[in-house]
Amino acid sequence: MAEADAALRTVAHNVRTARVRAGLSLEELGRRAQVSKGALVALEKAQGNPNLATLVRLADTLGISVSTLMQGPHEGRVRITAADDVAPLWTGELGSEARLMLTTSGPTPVEVWRWRLEPDEEYPSHPHQAGVVETISVTAGVMTLVVDGTEHTLEAGQTATFDGDTAHTYRGSGTETCHLIMTVHLPPGPVTAP
Repeated sequence: MAEADAALRTVAHNVRTARVRAGLSLEELGRRAQVSKGALVALEKAQGNPNLATLVRLADTLGISVSTLMQGPHEGRVRITAADDVAPLWTGELGSEARLMLTTSGPTPVEVWRWRLEPDEEYPSHPHQAGVVETISVTAGVMTLVVDGTEHTLEAGQTATFDGDTAHTYRGSGTETCHLIMTVHLPPGPVTAP
């Protein structure tokens, strides 16, 4: 429980810092990210329990990565992250999960995700900001990637890439658990949405 509280305090601090840096009020961030002002107030007070979709919308709107919202200051030149040390950001009813392992630093950060998709379980993702590119490498099993309504089957050893600014869904296929590594390439700079 203490780890969850510490993680929530880190997210609260990082959301507020990014919001202030972007010059956005709570109302404006809420409008752009489609998150209620009340939820943002609670989050910035470390009292909320944001889900993955909310964190993605906030990160996209603020022009930063999801892991930037979740990570404290970096220590050292090399960061090593074990999957068991990272809590899932999404867990499906059938046991699927998504873990954000880390985000690279620099002007065009890259998020590295580890996913497990159980057969017939799916995660629908809303469109990301323009310039986001996702790459998926299946390491075991079979998945169906749905991009803009078109289904693509990916088997172990196959990799796909696509622009993430359209609706997309990840679905476990076949009879075995699908494991994949996903990278999310973020565009440089903060978002200047209307």
